[in-house]
Amino acid sequence: MRRTVLAAAGLALVSMGRAMAQERIQIVSPWGEVTATLADNAAARAFARRLPMTIQMRDHLRQEKTGILSSPLPQAQRQVDFKPGTLGLWGSDEVVIYYRGGRVPQPGIVVLGKVAGDVSIFDRPGPVLVQVRQAQASTAK
Repeated sequence: MRRTVLAAAGLALVSMGRAMAQERIQIVSPWGEVTATLADNAAARAFARRLPMTIQMRDHLRQEKTGILSSPLPQAQRQVDFKPGTLGLWGSDEVVIYYRGGRVPQPGIVVLGKVAGDVSIFDRPGPVLVQVRQAQASTAK
């Protein structure tokens, strides 16, 4: 009996992890809309709990749009390489959408997710106001 309960609990935890890994969000701007799949880490889970939110973003180095969050997110594993479509966290409170690939200096970025859409909509100079919200099942791409 105890073994059955433990097996069921383990299966539930694995299922929850898969569900989190598949959580989708929408990023909407006057320039267009993209959908992203969130990563399975503490920072991405905290980011998802704050939705919906509006973020004023600015262009940085002609490779990314960055915006400051109202408060820090938890730390998670960092990496220095990124690809177009990487949704990341620089520091603890600056969200980044990369529309070009490259590398950042140490300590790197926390990956919050991956955009599944044409991130070139953000490849233009100047600021943009984006709305981030949970993706509706019918609009997930």
